[in-house]
Amino acid sequence: MAFRFVHTADIHLDSPLRSLAMRNPDLAELVGDASRQAFVSIVDLCLAERVDALVIAGDLYDGDQTSMKTARFLASQMTRLHQAGIKVFKIRGNHDAMSRISKQLVFPDTVTIFGGRPQSVLQTAGGLDVMFHGLSFASPKAPDSLLPKYSGPREGAVNVGIMHTSLAGSPGHDVYAPCSVADLHSHGFEYWALGHIHVRQIHPGASTMVMPGIPQGRDINEAGEKSVTLVTIRDDRAIEIEERLTSIAQFERLNVDLTGTVEWPEVVGRVRSALEDVRASVRSRHVVVRLGLTGASPLSWALIRDRDLLLAEAEQIAEHTGDTWVEKLELNVSPSAAETSEGVADPIFELAQSMRADASSEAFRAEARSLVQKMIADLPPDGRDFAGKDEAELELFLDRVLANGADLVTARLKAGGPQ
Repeated sequence: MAFRFVHTADIHLDSPLRSLAMRNPDLAELVGDASRQAFVSIVDLCLAERVDALVIAGDLYDGDQTSMKTARFLASQMTRLHQAGIKVFKIRGNHDAMSRISKQLVFPDTVTIFGGRPQSVLQTAGGLDVMFHGLSFASPKAPDSLLPKYSGPREGAVNVGIMHTSLAGSPGHDVYAPCSVADLHSHGFEYWALGHIHVRQIHPGASTMVMPGIPQGRDINEAGEKSVTLVTIRDDRAIEIEERLTSIAQFERLNVDLTGTVEWPEVVGRVRSALEDVRASVRSRHVVVRLGLTGASPLSWALIRDRDLLLAEAEQIAEHTGDTWVEKLELNVSPSAAETSEGVADPIFELAQSMRADASSEAFRAEARSLVQKMIADLPPDGRDFAGKDEAELELFLDRVLANGADLVTARLKAGGPQ
């Protein structure tokens, strides 16, 4: 006999996807629902594997949730687990602490939600005693380690600690209940079920320590396969872990080199081959691609000028490929060497250099910044972060806009203007 459980974290149900919604509503609907479908697949896995428990190491929700639709969805999934006799052990993470639903929902008695004081719950199954230790934090900020509050291991039981923590820190993640991996290993628990960092990590040592990562990516910055961990505790107390795929829509960056292309059909052909290849390599049902085109080609100006047409072609190819989406098109193409060789006078290139020089002046930049800020002020609140969320991101946005503007004018002149 054995004791088995599924370990997940950072589900972020119904996380908003404003950037997608602004351009492609069908894609926004797909990805907006993907976190919910990933949770369904987690419950399906629990039922199919007939596990004894589901462990959720924080951030089931995504902030200040008030949707009754989310509440009904969660209730139905927890009922499925309850009817199968599968226990749920859940702690609150920093996003859960902001959620109203997390404080209002009433779950079946098979669901244990650890509170703000340390708690240990014993479950016996498969001939083993397993003690689950958990602690939630009531605030979205936890600047100090929570480890000193956890009790020590219970003798004779297999001890599983559940903690939401940034560990020693991770890029892109707020500091939350920081602690060292070494301290966790020395605490005496056989397994640490961690959450908070969205990239899967396994930390070898005295205990089995797993950060499962987010089970469903939400944007291109969370690219790649996403999964949960299936944990088996054997009769001899040995612990085995298996990674199980859960992502419904997988984000991928796809770069296509267009060097040497001289005709538009060649470009389309390379894009088609690349999209078909990535579709074949991705196990998730859907693949969402950020398509980057690079390289030197005499078509560069036409590609920049007719970017919308190129994107439409790529989206059509993706649709025909099946369950494939182009989330964004990025161009980093340049003219061939013959077009930019020294000693060749080109008034259009000279004009482009002049435009870039003018755009880099502080007076021009200040005027552009003022215009963007006025646009932001006129937009509804949920659309105001298109140019970034702070001053630094606004400056990067201006860099891109001013550079792309000069390139677009040059492209229209070099490629013969709009068609």
